[in-house]
Amino acid sequence: MRFLITNDDSLDCHFLHVLVLALRGAEHDLWVVAPKTEQSWIGASKSRHRSVVVEAEDRGFGCPTWSVTGTPGDCVNIALAHILPEYPDAVLSGFNVGLNASLGFIFASGTIGGAWEGALHGLPAVALSQDLPFEVFDKIKIPGPPAVPEVGETLRHSAAHAARMIPELVRATPGRSFIVHNLNFPYLCRAHSEVRRTVPARVVVPGIFGPRADDGAHRFVFTLGEEVDAPGSPLTDRRALAAGQISHTVLDYTKIGWMG
Repeated sequence: MRFLITNDDSLDCHFLHVLVLALRGAEHDLWVVAPKTEQSWIGASKSRHRSVVVEAEDRGFGCPTWSVTGTPGDCVNIALAHILPEYPDAVLSGFNVGLNASLGFIFASGTIGGAWEGALHGLPAVALSQDLPFEVFDKIKIPGPPAVPEVGETLRHSAAHAARMIPELVRATPGRSFIVHNLNFPYLCRAHSEVRRTVPARVVVPGIFGPRADDGAHRFVFTLGEEVDAPGSPLTDRRALAAGQISHTVLDYTKIGWMG
């Protein structure tokens, strides 16, 4: 198959590299077009009021690669209109550093925004995110391969699952269906980790900015929020991850809802 790959953590993100190498190993044709700098929590936004620069890059992927000084949505839009010689079979976005599970995260996610841009072009789209504990997340943000051995092992298993699942999901998704497959991989992910169909958790996420500092600025403060789903409700993405399962949520934008 032919895949356009983007992300929101930048072209330098090791998690992106792991996904690309896993798909190359499966002998797919790939194009990588990713942000030059991190674009997390930016959703599906486009760079309307500033120019965007595209540069060819060599990152050892063995496939054509470009950086874009814009958002994941910019990357996919420009790639499909001006870079790629033909449309791919699907647009893939990830691996994200951290989860993209629950309503509050899904709508804010640049990773999902990149995949959604592919769906807007009539293509099957898959977003992929790797859950991480708080104590690991900050270490992972340092450029280069993860310094935590368990992360490398988890990523290898997540990438193997992804390389197996992606072609199946793409074949099962009709063109112009406006569907994004949202995959979240648990920490720790194993070869035997079970895949479960899920719905987005309903999470209240208040107070993501700290109080005004001495310089007059308010700064982002990360929080997972509070899940408010009742016991006995359909399995949520958050609960699947907590159980060590791979969460697969089908985001069907034609219904402004979710297919269970």
